[in-house]
Amino acid sequence: MSGGSTVRCLVAKVGLDGHDRGAHVIARAFRDAGFEVVYSGLHKSPDEIVTAAVQEDVDVVGVSILSGAHNTLVPKVIDGLEEYDALDDTLVIVGGIVPEEDREELRELGVAEIFGPGASMGETIEFVRENVHDR
Repeated sequence: MSGGSTVRCLVAKVGLDGHDRGAHVIARAFRDAGFEVVYSGLHKSPDEIVTAAVQEDVDVVGVSILSGAHNTLVPKVIDGLEEYDALDDTLVIVGGIVPEEDREELRELGVAEIFGPGASMGETIEFVRENVHDR
């Protein structure tokens, strides 16, 4: 985790997915929980997300994706974090629509957890609090 005890999160919208309501909701919930939050904005490439994560020295990268491109874009984010030797220090979570059959492969690549429709803000916040210190 970065210098202080405050959890620093990057909430990221990757690719052409233009649906950002969920990203805004989780960003607000993270802020209300006392986390520092950086929001990437829409239509970011995996490289832009990695660069922002490294520059902002975040503890958590939360990728919000609804486009169906999770098997292509999320591994690129993971690879980029590895290239910067930042993956071991960064908790990567995914929120959005990820079919059950794709989840295990993403977890094997380094995604800590996937939060789909119906996941509560409390559940997500608690997961981050419990797991960010273990990185």
